[in-house]
Amino acid sequence: MDMSENFVPWNKGKIVGRKAPLRLRDIWAIRVRLQLRGSCRELALFNLAIDSKLRACDLLSLRVQDICHGQTIAARATVLQRKTGRPVCFEITSLTRDAIAAWLAAQRIGGNTFLFPSRIRQVAHLSTRQYSRIVHRWVSEVGLDGSAYGTHSLRRTKAALIYRRTKNLRAVQLLLGHTKLESTVRYLGIEVDDALELAEQTEA
Repeated sequence: MDMSENFVPWNKGKIVGRKAPLRLRDIWAIRVRLQLRGSCRELALFNLAIDSKLRACDLLSLRVQDICHGQTIAARATVLQRKTGRPVCFEITSLTRDAIAAWLAAQRIGGNTFLFPSRIRQVAHLSTRQYSRIVHRWVSEVGLDGSAYGTHSLRRTKAALIYRRTKNLRAVQLLLGHTKLESTVRYLGIEVDDALELAEQTEA
């Protein structure tokens, strides 16, 4: 019996490859929903994910002391990336600081505590799988195709917005913590996106 006849590719019927970044209107649609719902944790998580541009593993491993100086939430923070072992800096906007402050006050957590502790006792902090499910719910609730977006969408979002506004690849490279500029080009899909944009503007 030829087993190849029964072989089904793992990615059959799935959208694979780079996950799309959120558009500005998508960011605000999700943000407003979370505000109206009164979800302190998810609003803080969403805003910080956008601002920090961190990989999911680094975002979820953040401790309160990583972004706070005493009772004050920092405007900038630096963390070591788990993947590269290199430090990366990120900004924390006033909108995000307000959301984090509300979350910390509601939970009464601080110091060396994980910023987003898990609700499962055996797990120290929110897992990447749980985070992925939350992101999928966010995008689905605002009418986006959940299969086209993922946790990496949040990492790419602000970087993509910055590049579109400034075309400054070096700045985006530093913000993402990439060691090579080529990695940033591939990560943002700049060549493909620019080519498609030119094609859309050209009438045949």
